[in-house]
Amino acid sequence: MAIEQVRAYFQTYGLEKKIIEFDVSSATVELAARALGCEPKQIAKTLSFYDERGGALLIVAAGDAKVDNQKFKERFAIKAKMLKAQEVEPLVGHAIGGVCPFGIRENVRVFLDVSLQRFDRVYPAAGSANSAIALDIPSLQTYARSCGWVDVCKAWQE
Repeated sequence: MAIEQVRAYFQTYGLEKKIIEFDVSSATVELAARALGCEPKQIAKTLSFYDERGGALLIVAAGDAKVDNQKFKERFAIKAKMLKAQEVEPLVGHAIGGVCPFGIRENVRVFLDVSLQRFDRVYPAAGSANSAIALDIPSLQTYARSCGWVDVCKAWQE
């Protein structure tokens, strides 16, 4: 089970108890925000794309951000093509609704979108459709093992 992978991942940092599990679904931005009692834009959603090197590329972005296909293509030199639902778990290690940048397959690259930088704390999923973890931005960058910050989203600027 993917949440157990995430729990084991955070155990190496002594943070496994920070994982929040809900009695309700947190599989979408709106459901996660409702479960956490925060604004949807504070949810750090993880989007799964094909990587030109094979496998998956993850973009972690604010809940109110949408991927801008042109920006994505300019940054990665490939078309922004999301993984098919049945490919997400085999390529990333987590099923849709619980995809996060923690405890993932080795060959998956993770990038953080600048839409997250306006928050002190964000809430990414933790490997299941009813979990999350609260992290400040420097911690997210560290624990996501991010390859860096990118500007590939739109519709979030306030």
